[in-house]
Amino acid sequence: MSQMPSGRQQPMAHHACVIRLAPMPWHWQDKWRGLVAVGKAMPPPYASGKHSVDPPLPFKNEIYLSFSCDCVARARERKRHKRTNRRQIQSHRETEMIEAEGQTRRWWKEAVAYQIYPRSFADSNGDGIGDIPGIIEKLDHIAGLGIDVIWLSPHFDSPNADNGYDIRDYRKVMTEFGTMADFDRLLAAIKARGMRLIIDLVVNHSSDEHEWFVESRSSRDNPKRDYYIWRDGSKGVPNNFISYFGGSAWEKDAATGDYYLHYFAKKQPDLNWDNDAVRAEVYDLMRFWLDKGVSGFRMDVIPFISKNFDFPDMTPDEMKDFAHVYAAGPRLHEYLKEMNREVLSHYDVMTVGEAAGVHDVETPLFVDEARGELNMIFNFAVVTLDRDGWRWKERKLTDMKATFARLDRAVGATGWNTVFLGNHDQPRAVNHFGDPSPEYRVLSAKAIATMMLTMRGTPFIYQGEEIGMVNYPFTDLDQFDDIEVKGFRQDFIDTGKATPEELLENLNKVCRDHARTPMQWDDSAHAGFTTGDKTWLPVNPCYPDVNAAAARADDNSIYHHYRRLITLRHKTPALIYGHYADLAPADERLYVFERRLGDTRLVTAINFTTEPAEITIDGLAGAEVVSANTENRTIGGNRLTLGPWEALVLRCL
Repeated sequence: MSQMPSGRQQPMAHHACVIRLAPMPWHWQDKWRGLVAVGKAMPPPYASGKHSVDPPLPFKNEIYLSFSCDCVARARERKRHKRTNRRQIQSHRETEMIEAEGQTRRWWKEAVAYQIYPRSFADSNGDGIGDIPGIIEKLDHIAGLGIDVIWLSPHFDSPNADNGYDIRDYRKVMTEFGTMADFDRLLAAIKARGMRLIIDLVVNHSSDEHEWFVESRSSRDNPKRDYYIWRDGSKGVPNNFISYFGGSAWEKDAATGDYYLHYFAKKQPDLNWDNDAVRAEVYDLMRFWLDKGVSGFRMDVIPFISKNFDFPDMTPDEMKDFAHVYAAGPRLHEYLKEMNREVLSHYDVMTVGEAAGVHDVETPLFVDEARGELNMIFNFAVVTLDRDGWRWKERKLTDMKATFARLDRAVGATGWNTVFLGNHDQPRAVNHFGDPSPEYRVLSAKAIATMMLTMRGTPFIYQGEEIGMVNYPFTDLDQFDDIEVKGFRQDFIDTGKATPEELLENLNKVCRDHARTPMQWDDSAHAGFTTGDKTWLPVNPCYPDVNAAAARADDNSIYHHYRRLITLRHKTPALIYGHYADLAPADERLYVFERRLGDTRLVTAINFTTEPAEITIDGLAGAEVVSANTENRTIGGNRLTLGPWEALVLRCL
């Protein structure tokens, strides 16, 4: 309430609100609606509605309005409705533009996702292993970025042969991570912050300790024998299939002498999806989690669920791309359609298929909306450009750009894709795509964030990317925990195919453990990950300089660059639905692409080198800089010069 002039009579007590308006013109007309008293300026004695103020106020053209308190509330409500109406009109126009491009609006297309690897995120009880209560404590860090969806890597009960991807009980939380009550609290806390949760669905295989497999292996006539894939042991190894973790994909079981199939570790037997009962079990456990309130699934190696039960040997050429053989089962799309019909179509969900072995041209078979299978997939064509099996090789920028363009064309207007540069199976994105040196770590981390968050497809940020975490400096093969590395050692060193030095050099570039070292929260002991004396994997020694607390406190940090880019993406439909075009596909230094929707055109320009680079782009004159990883950037004409690892997003007029 405004202070009345000293010594003046207060307006009548029954009026609850007083507003002082000064100076006012003599012929001021009230524009407020819903006032109890309409005040009009007049010569002394001045009036406030029908109640005069005596003695007269000494200030000319000044007025006091008195009215009921609910007038303010009604005025605010009218303003809110106007804003809502404007947003609805704008949203309708945007939808028309999007549909004109042949696309449909979906919440999961407009979302930005963040992956949590729970074992390495935050430890609340000091045992050195991340857990669900630890995640709850750190949710504001994620919400502060503007994240819409959290993907939680496996949290299920597991003996941990493959860090949770060997599930013993699909309806129980891993003891190291907490309890089901903890999970329920996590889900509620995520929703309270306006975010959603998707979880892993790992149903190509289970743990060999799952009750289904315990029964299945017990005898050939057990009712659950056909829950898994068995072959007569008297005829030798059924075929030449190989495991992802080294060695044969067939393991002879002592109980019956038969072989069971495992595309991954021998403790991860493959489920038999040709068995109707198995599919019914899977659909039932999906409903269990959806009914709890999760918003969808990331489906682990989902293309592998269908098998060619003739199991012919692979040819030498097929062995070079064995994942594609595993992803080409005859009933795969039949199963995915059935899953959608029986379960997914009854919920408002987001589904992401991990599509190892799926070639670009096959993408529409999974994600075209009319097919009713998945919303999007993780295609690994970009992140494996520098791989030759376990060996690292140089990647050309032109190859990366061409791959992104192929993936975008493959999806087309009626499908959708993901954009990601890292996850729990990849090295750190700054090492993989940027420059981890002290001079360029921050700039390059911001540059690759700019690329990812302005492309078409739902972006997935892996924990630690938002603060620029880097690969761990392993110096000995014994330091690695990854089951894949242990398989490589057996396959390559013991057989003489590689020396320990050669394997270490390559693993320091490509190993999965780089992404799994503990999240670096602050500069205290163990990077604030735990209060205990040890961590399950060593903390990267760079943590005093690279940590979340320092990043959040610095407005110019990688964290805040991500935050601003996410805000820009949320409010710019062209960055979500706009047409993608590479403007300089042959340039080995610069990645320059445009996103166009209706009359809106944005250009992203990134220098992937440590030297200045120039390019001419039509239509840049007068462009507005809407994002930059350098300061005080302006644009003149069509000629653009970018400094080392400089990244710009321009709104063209």
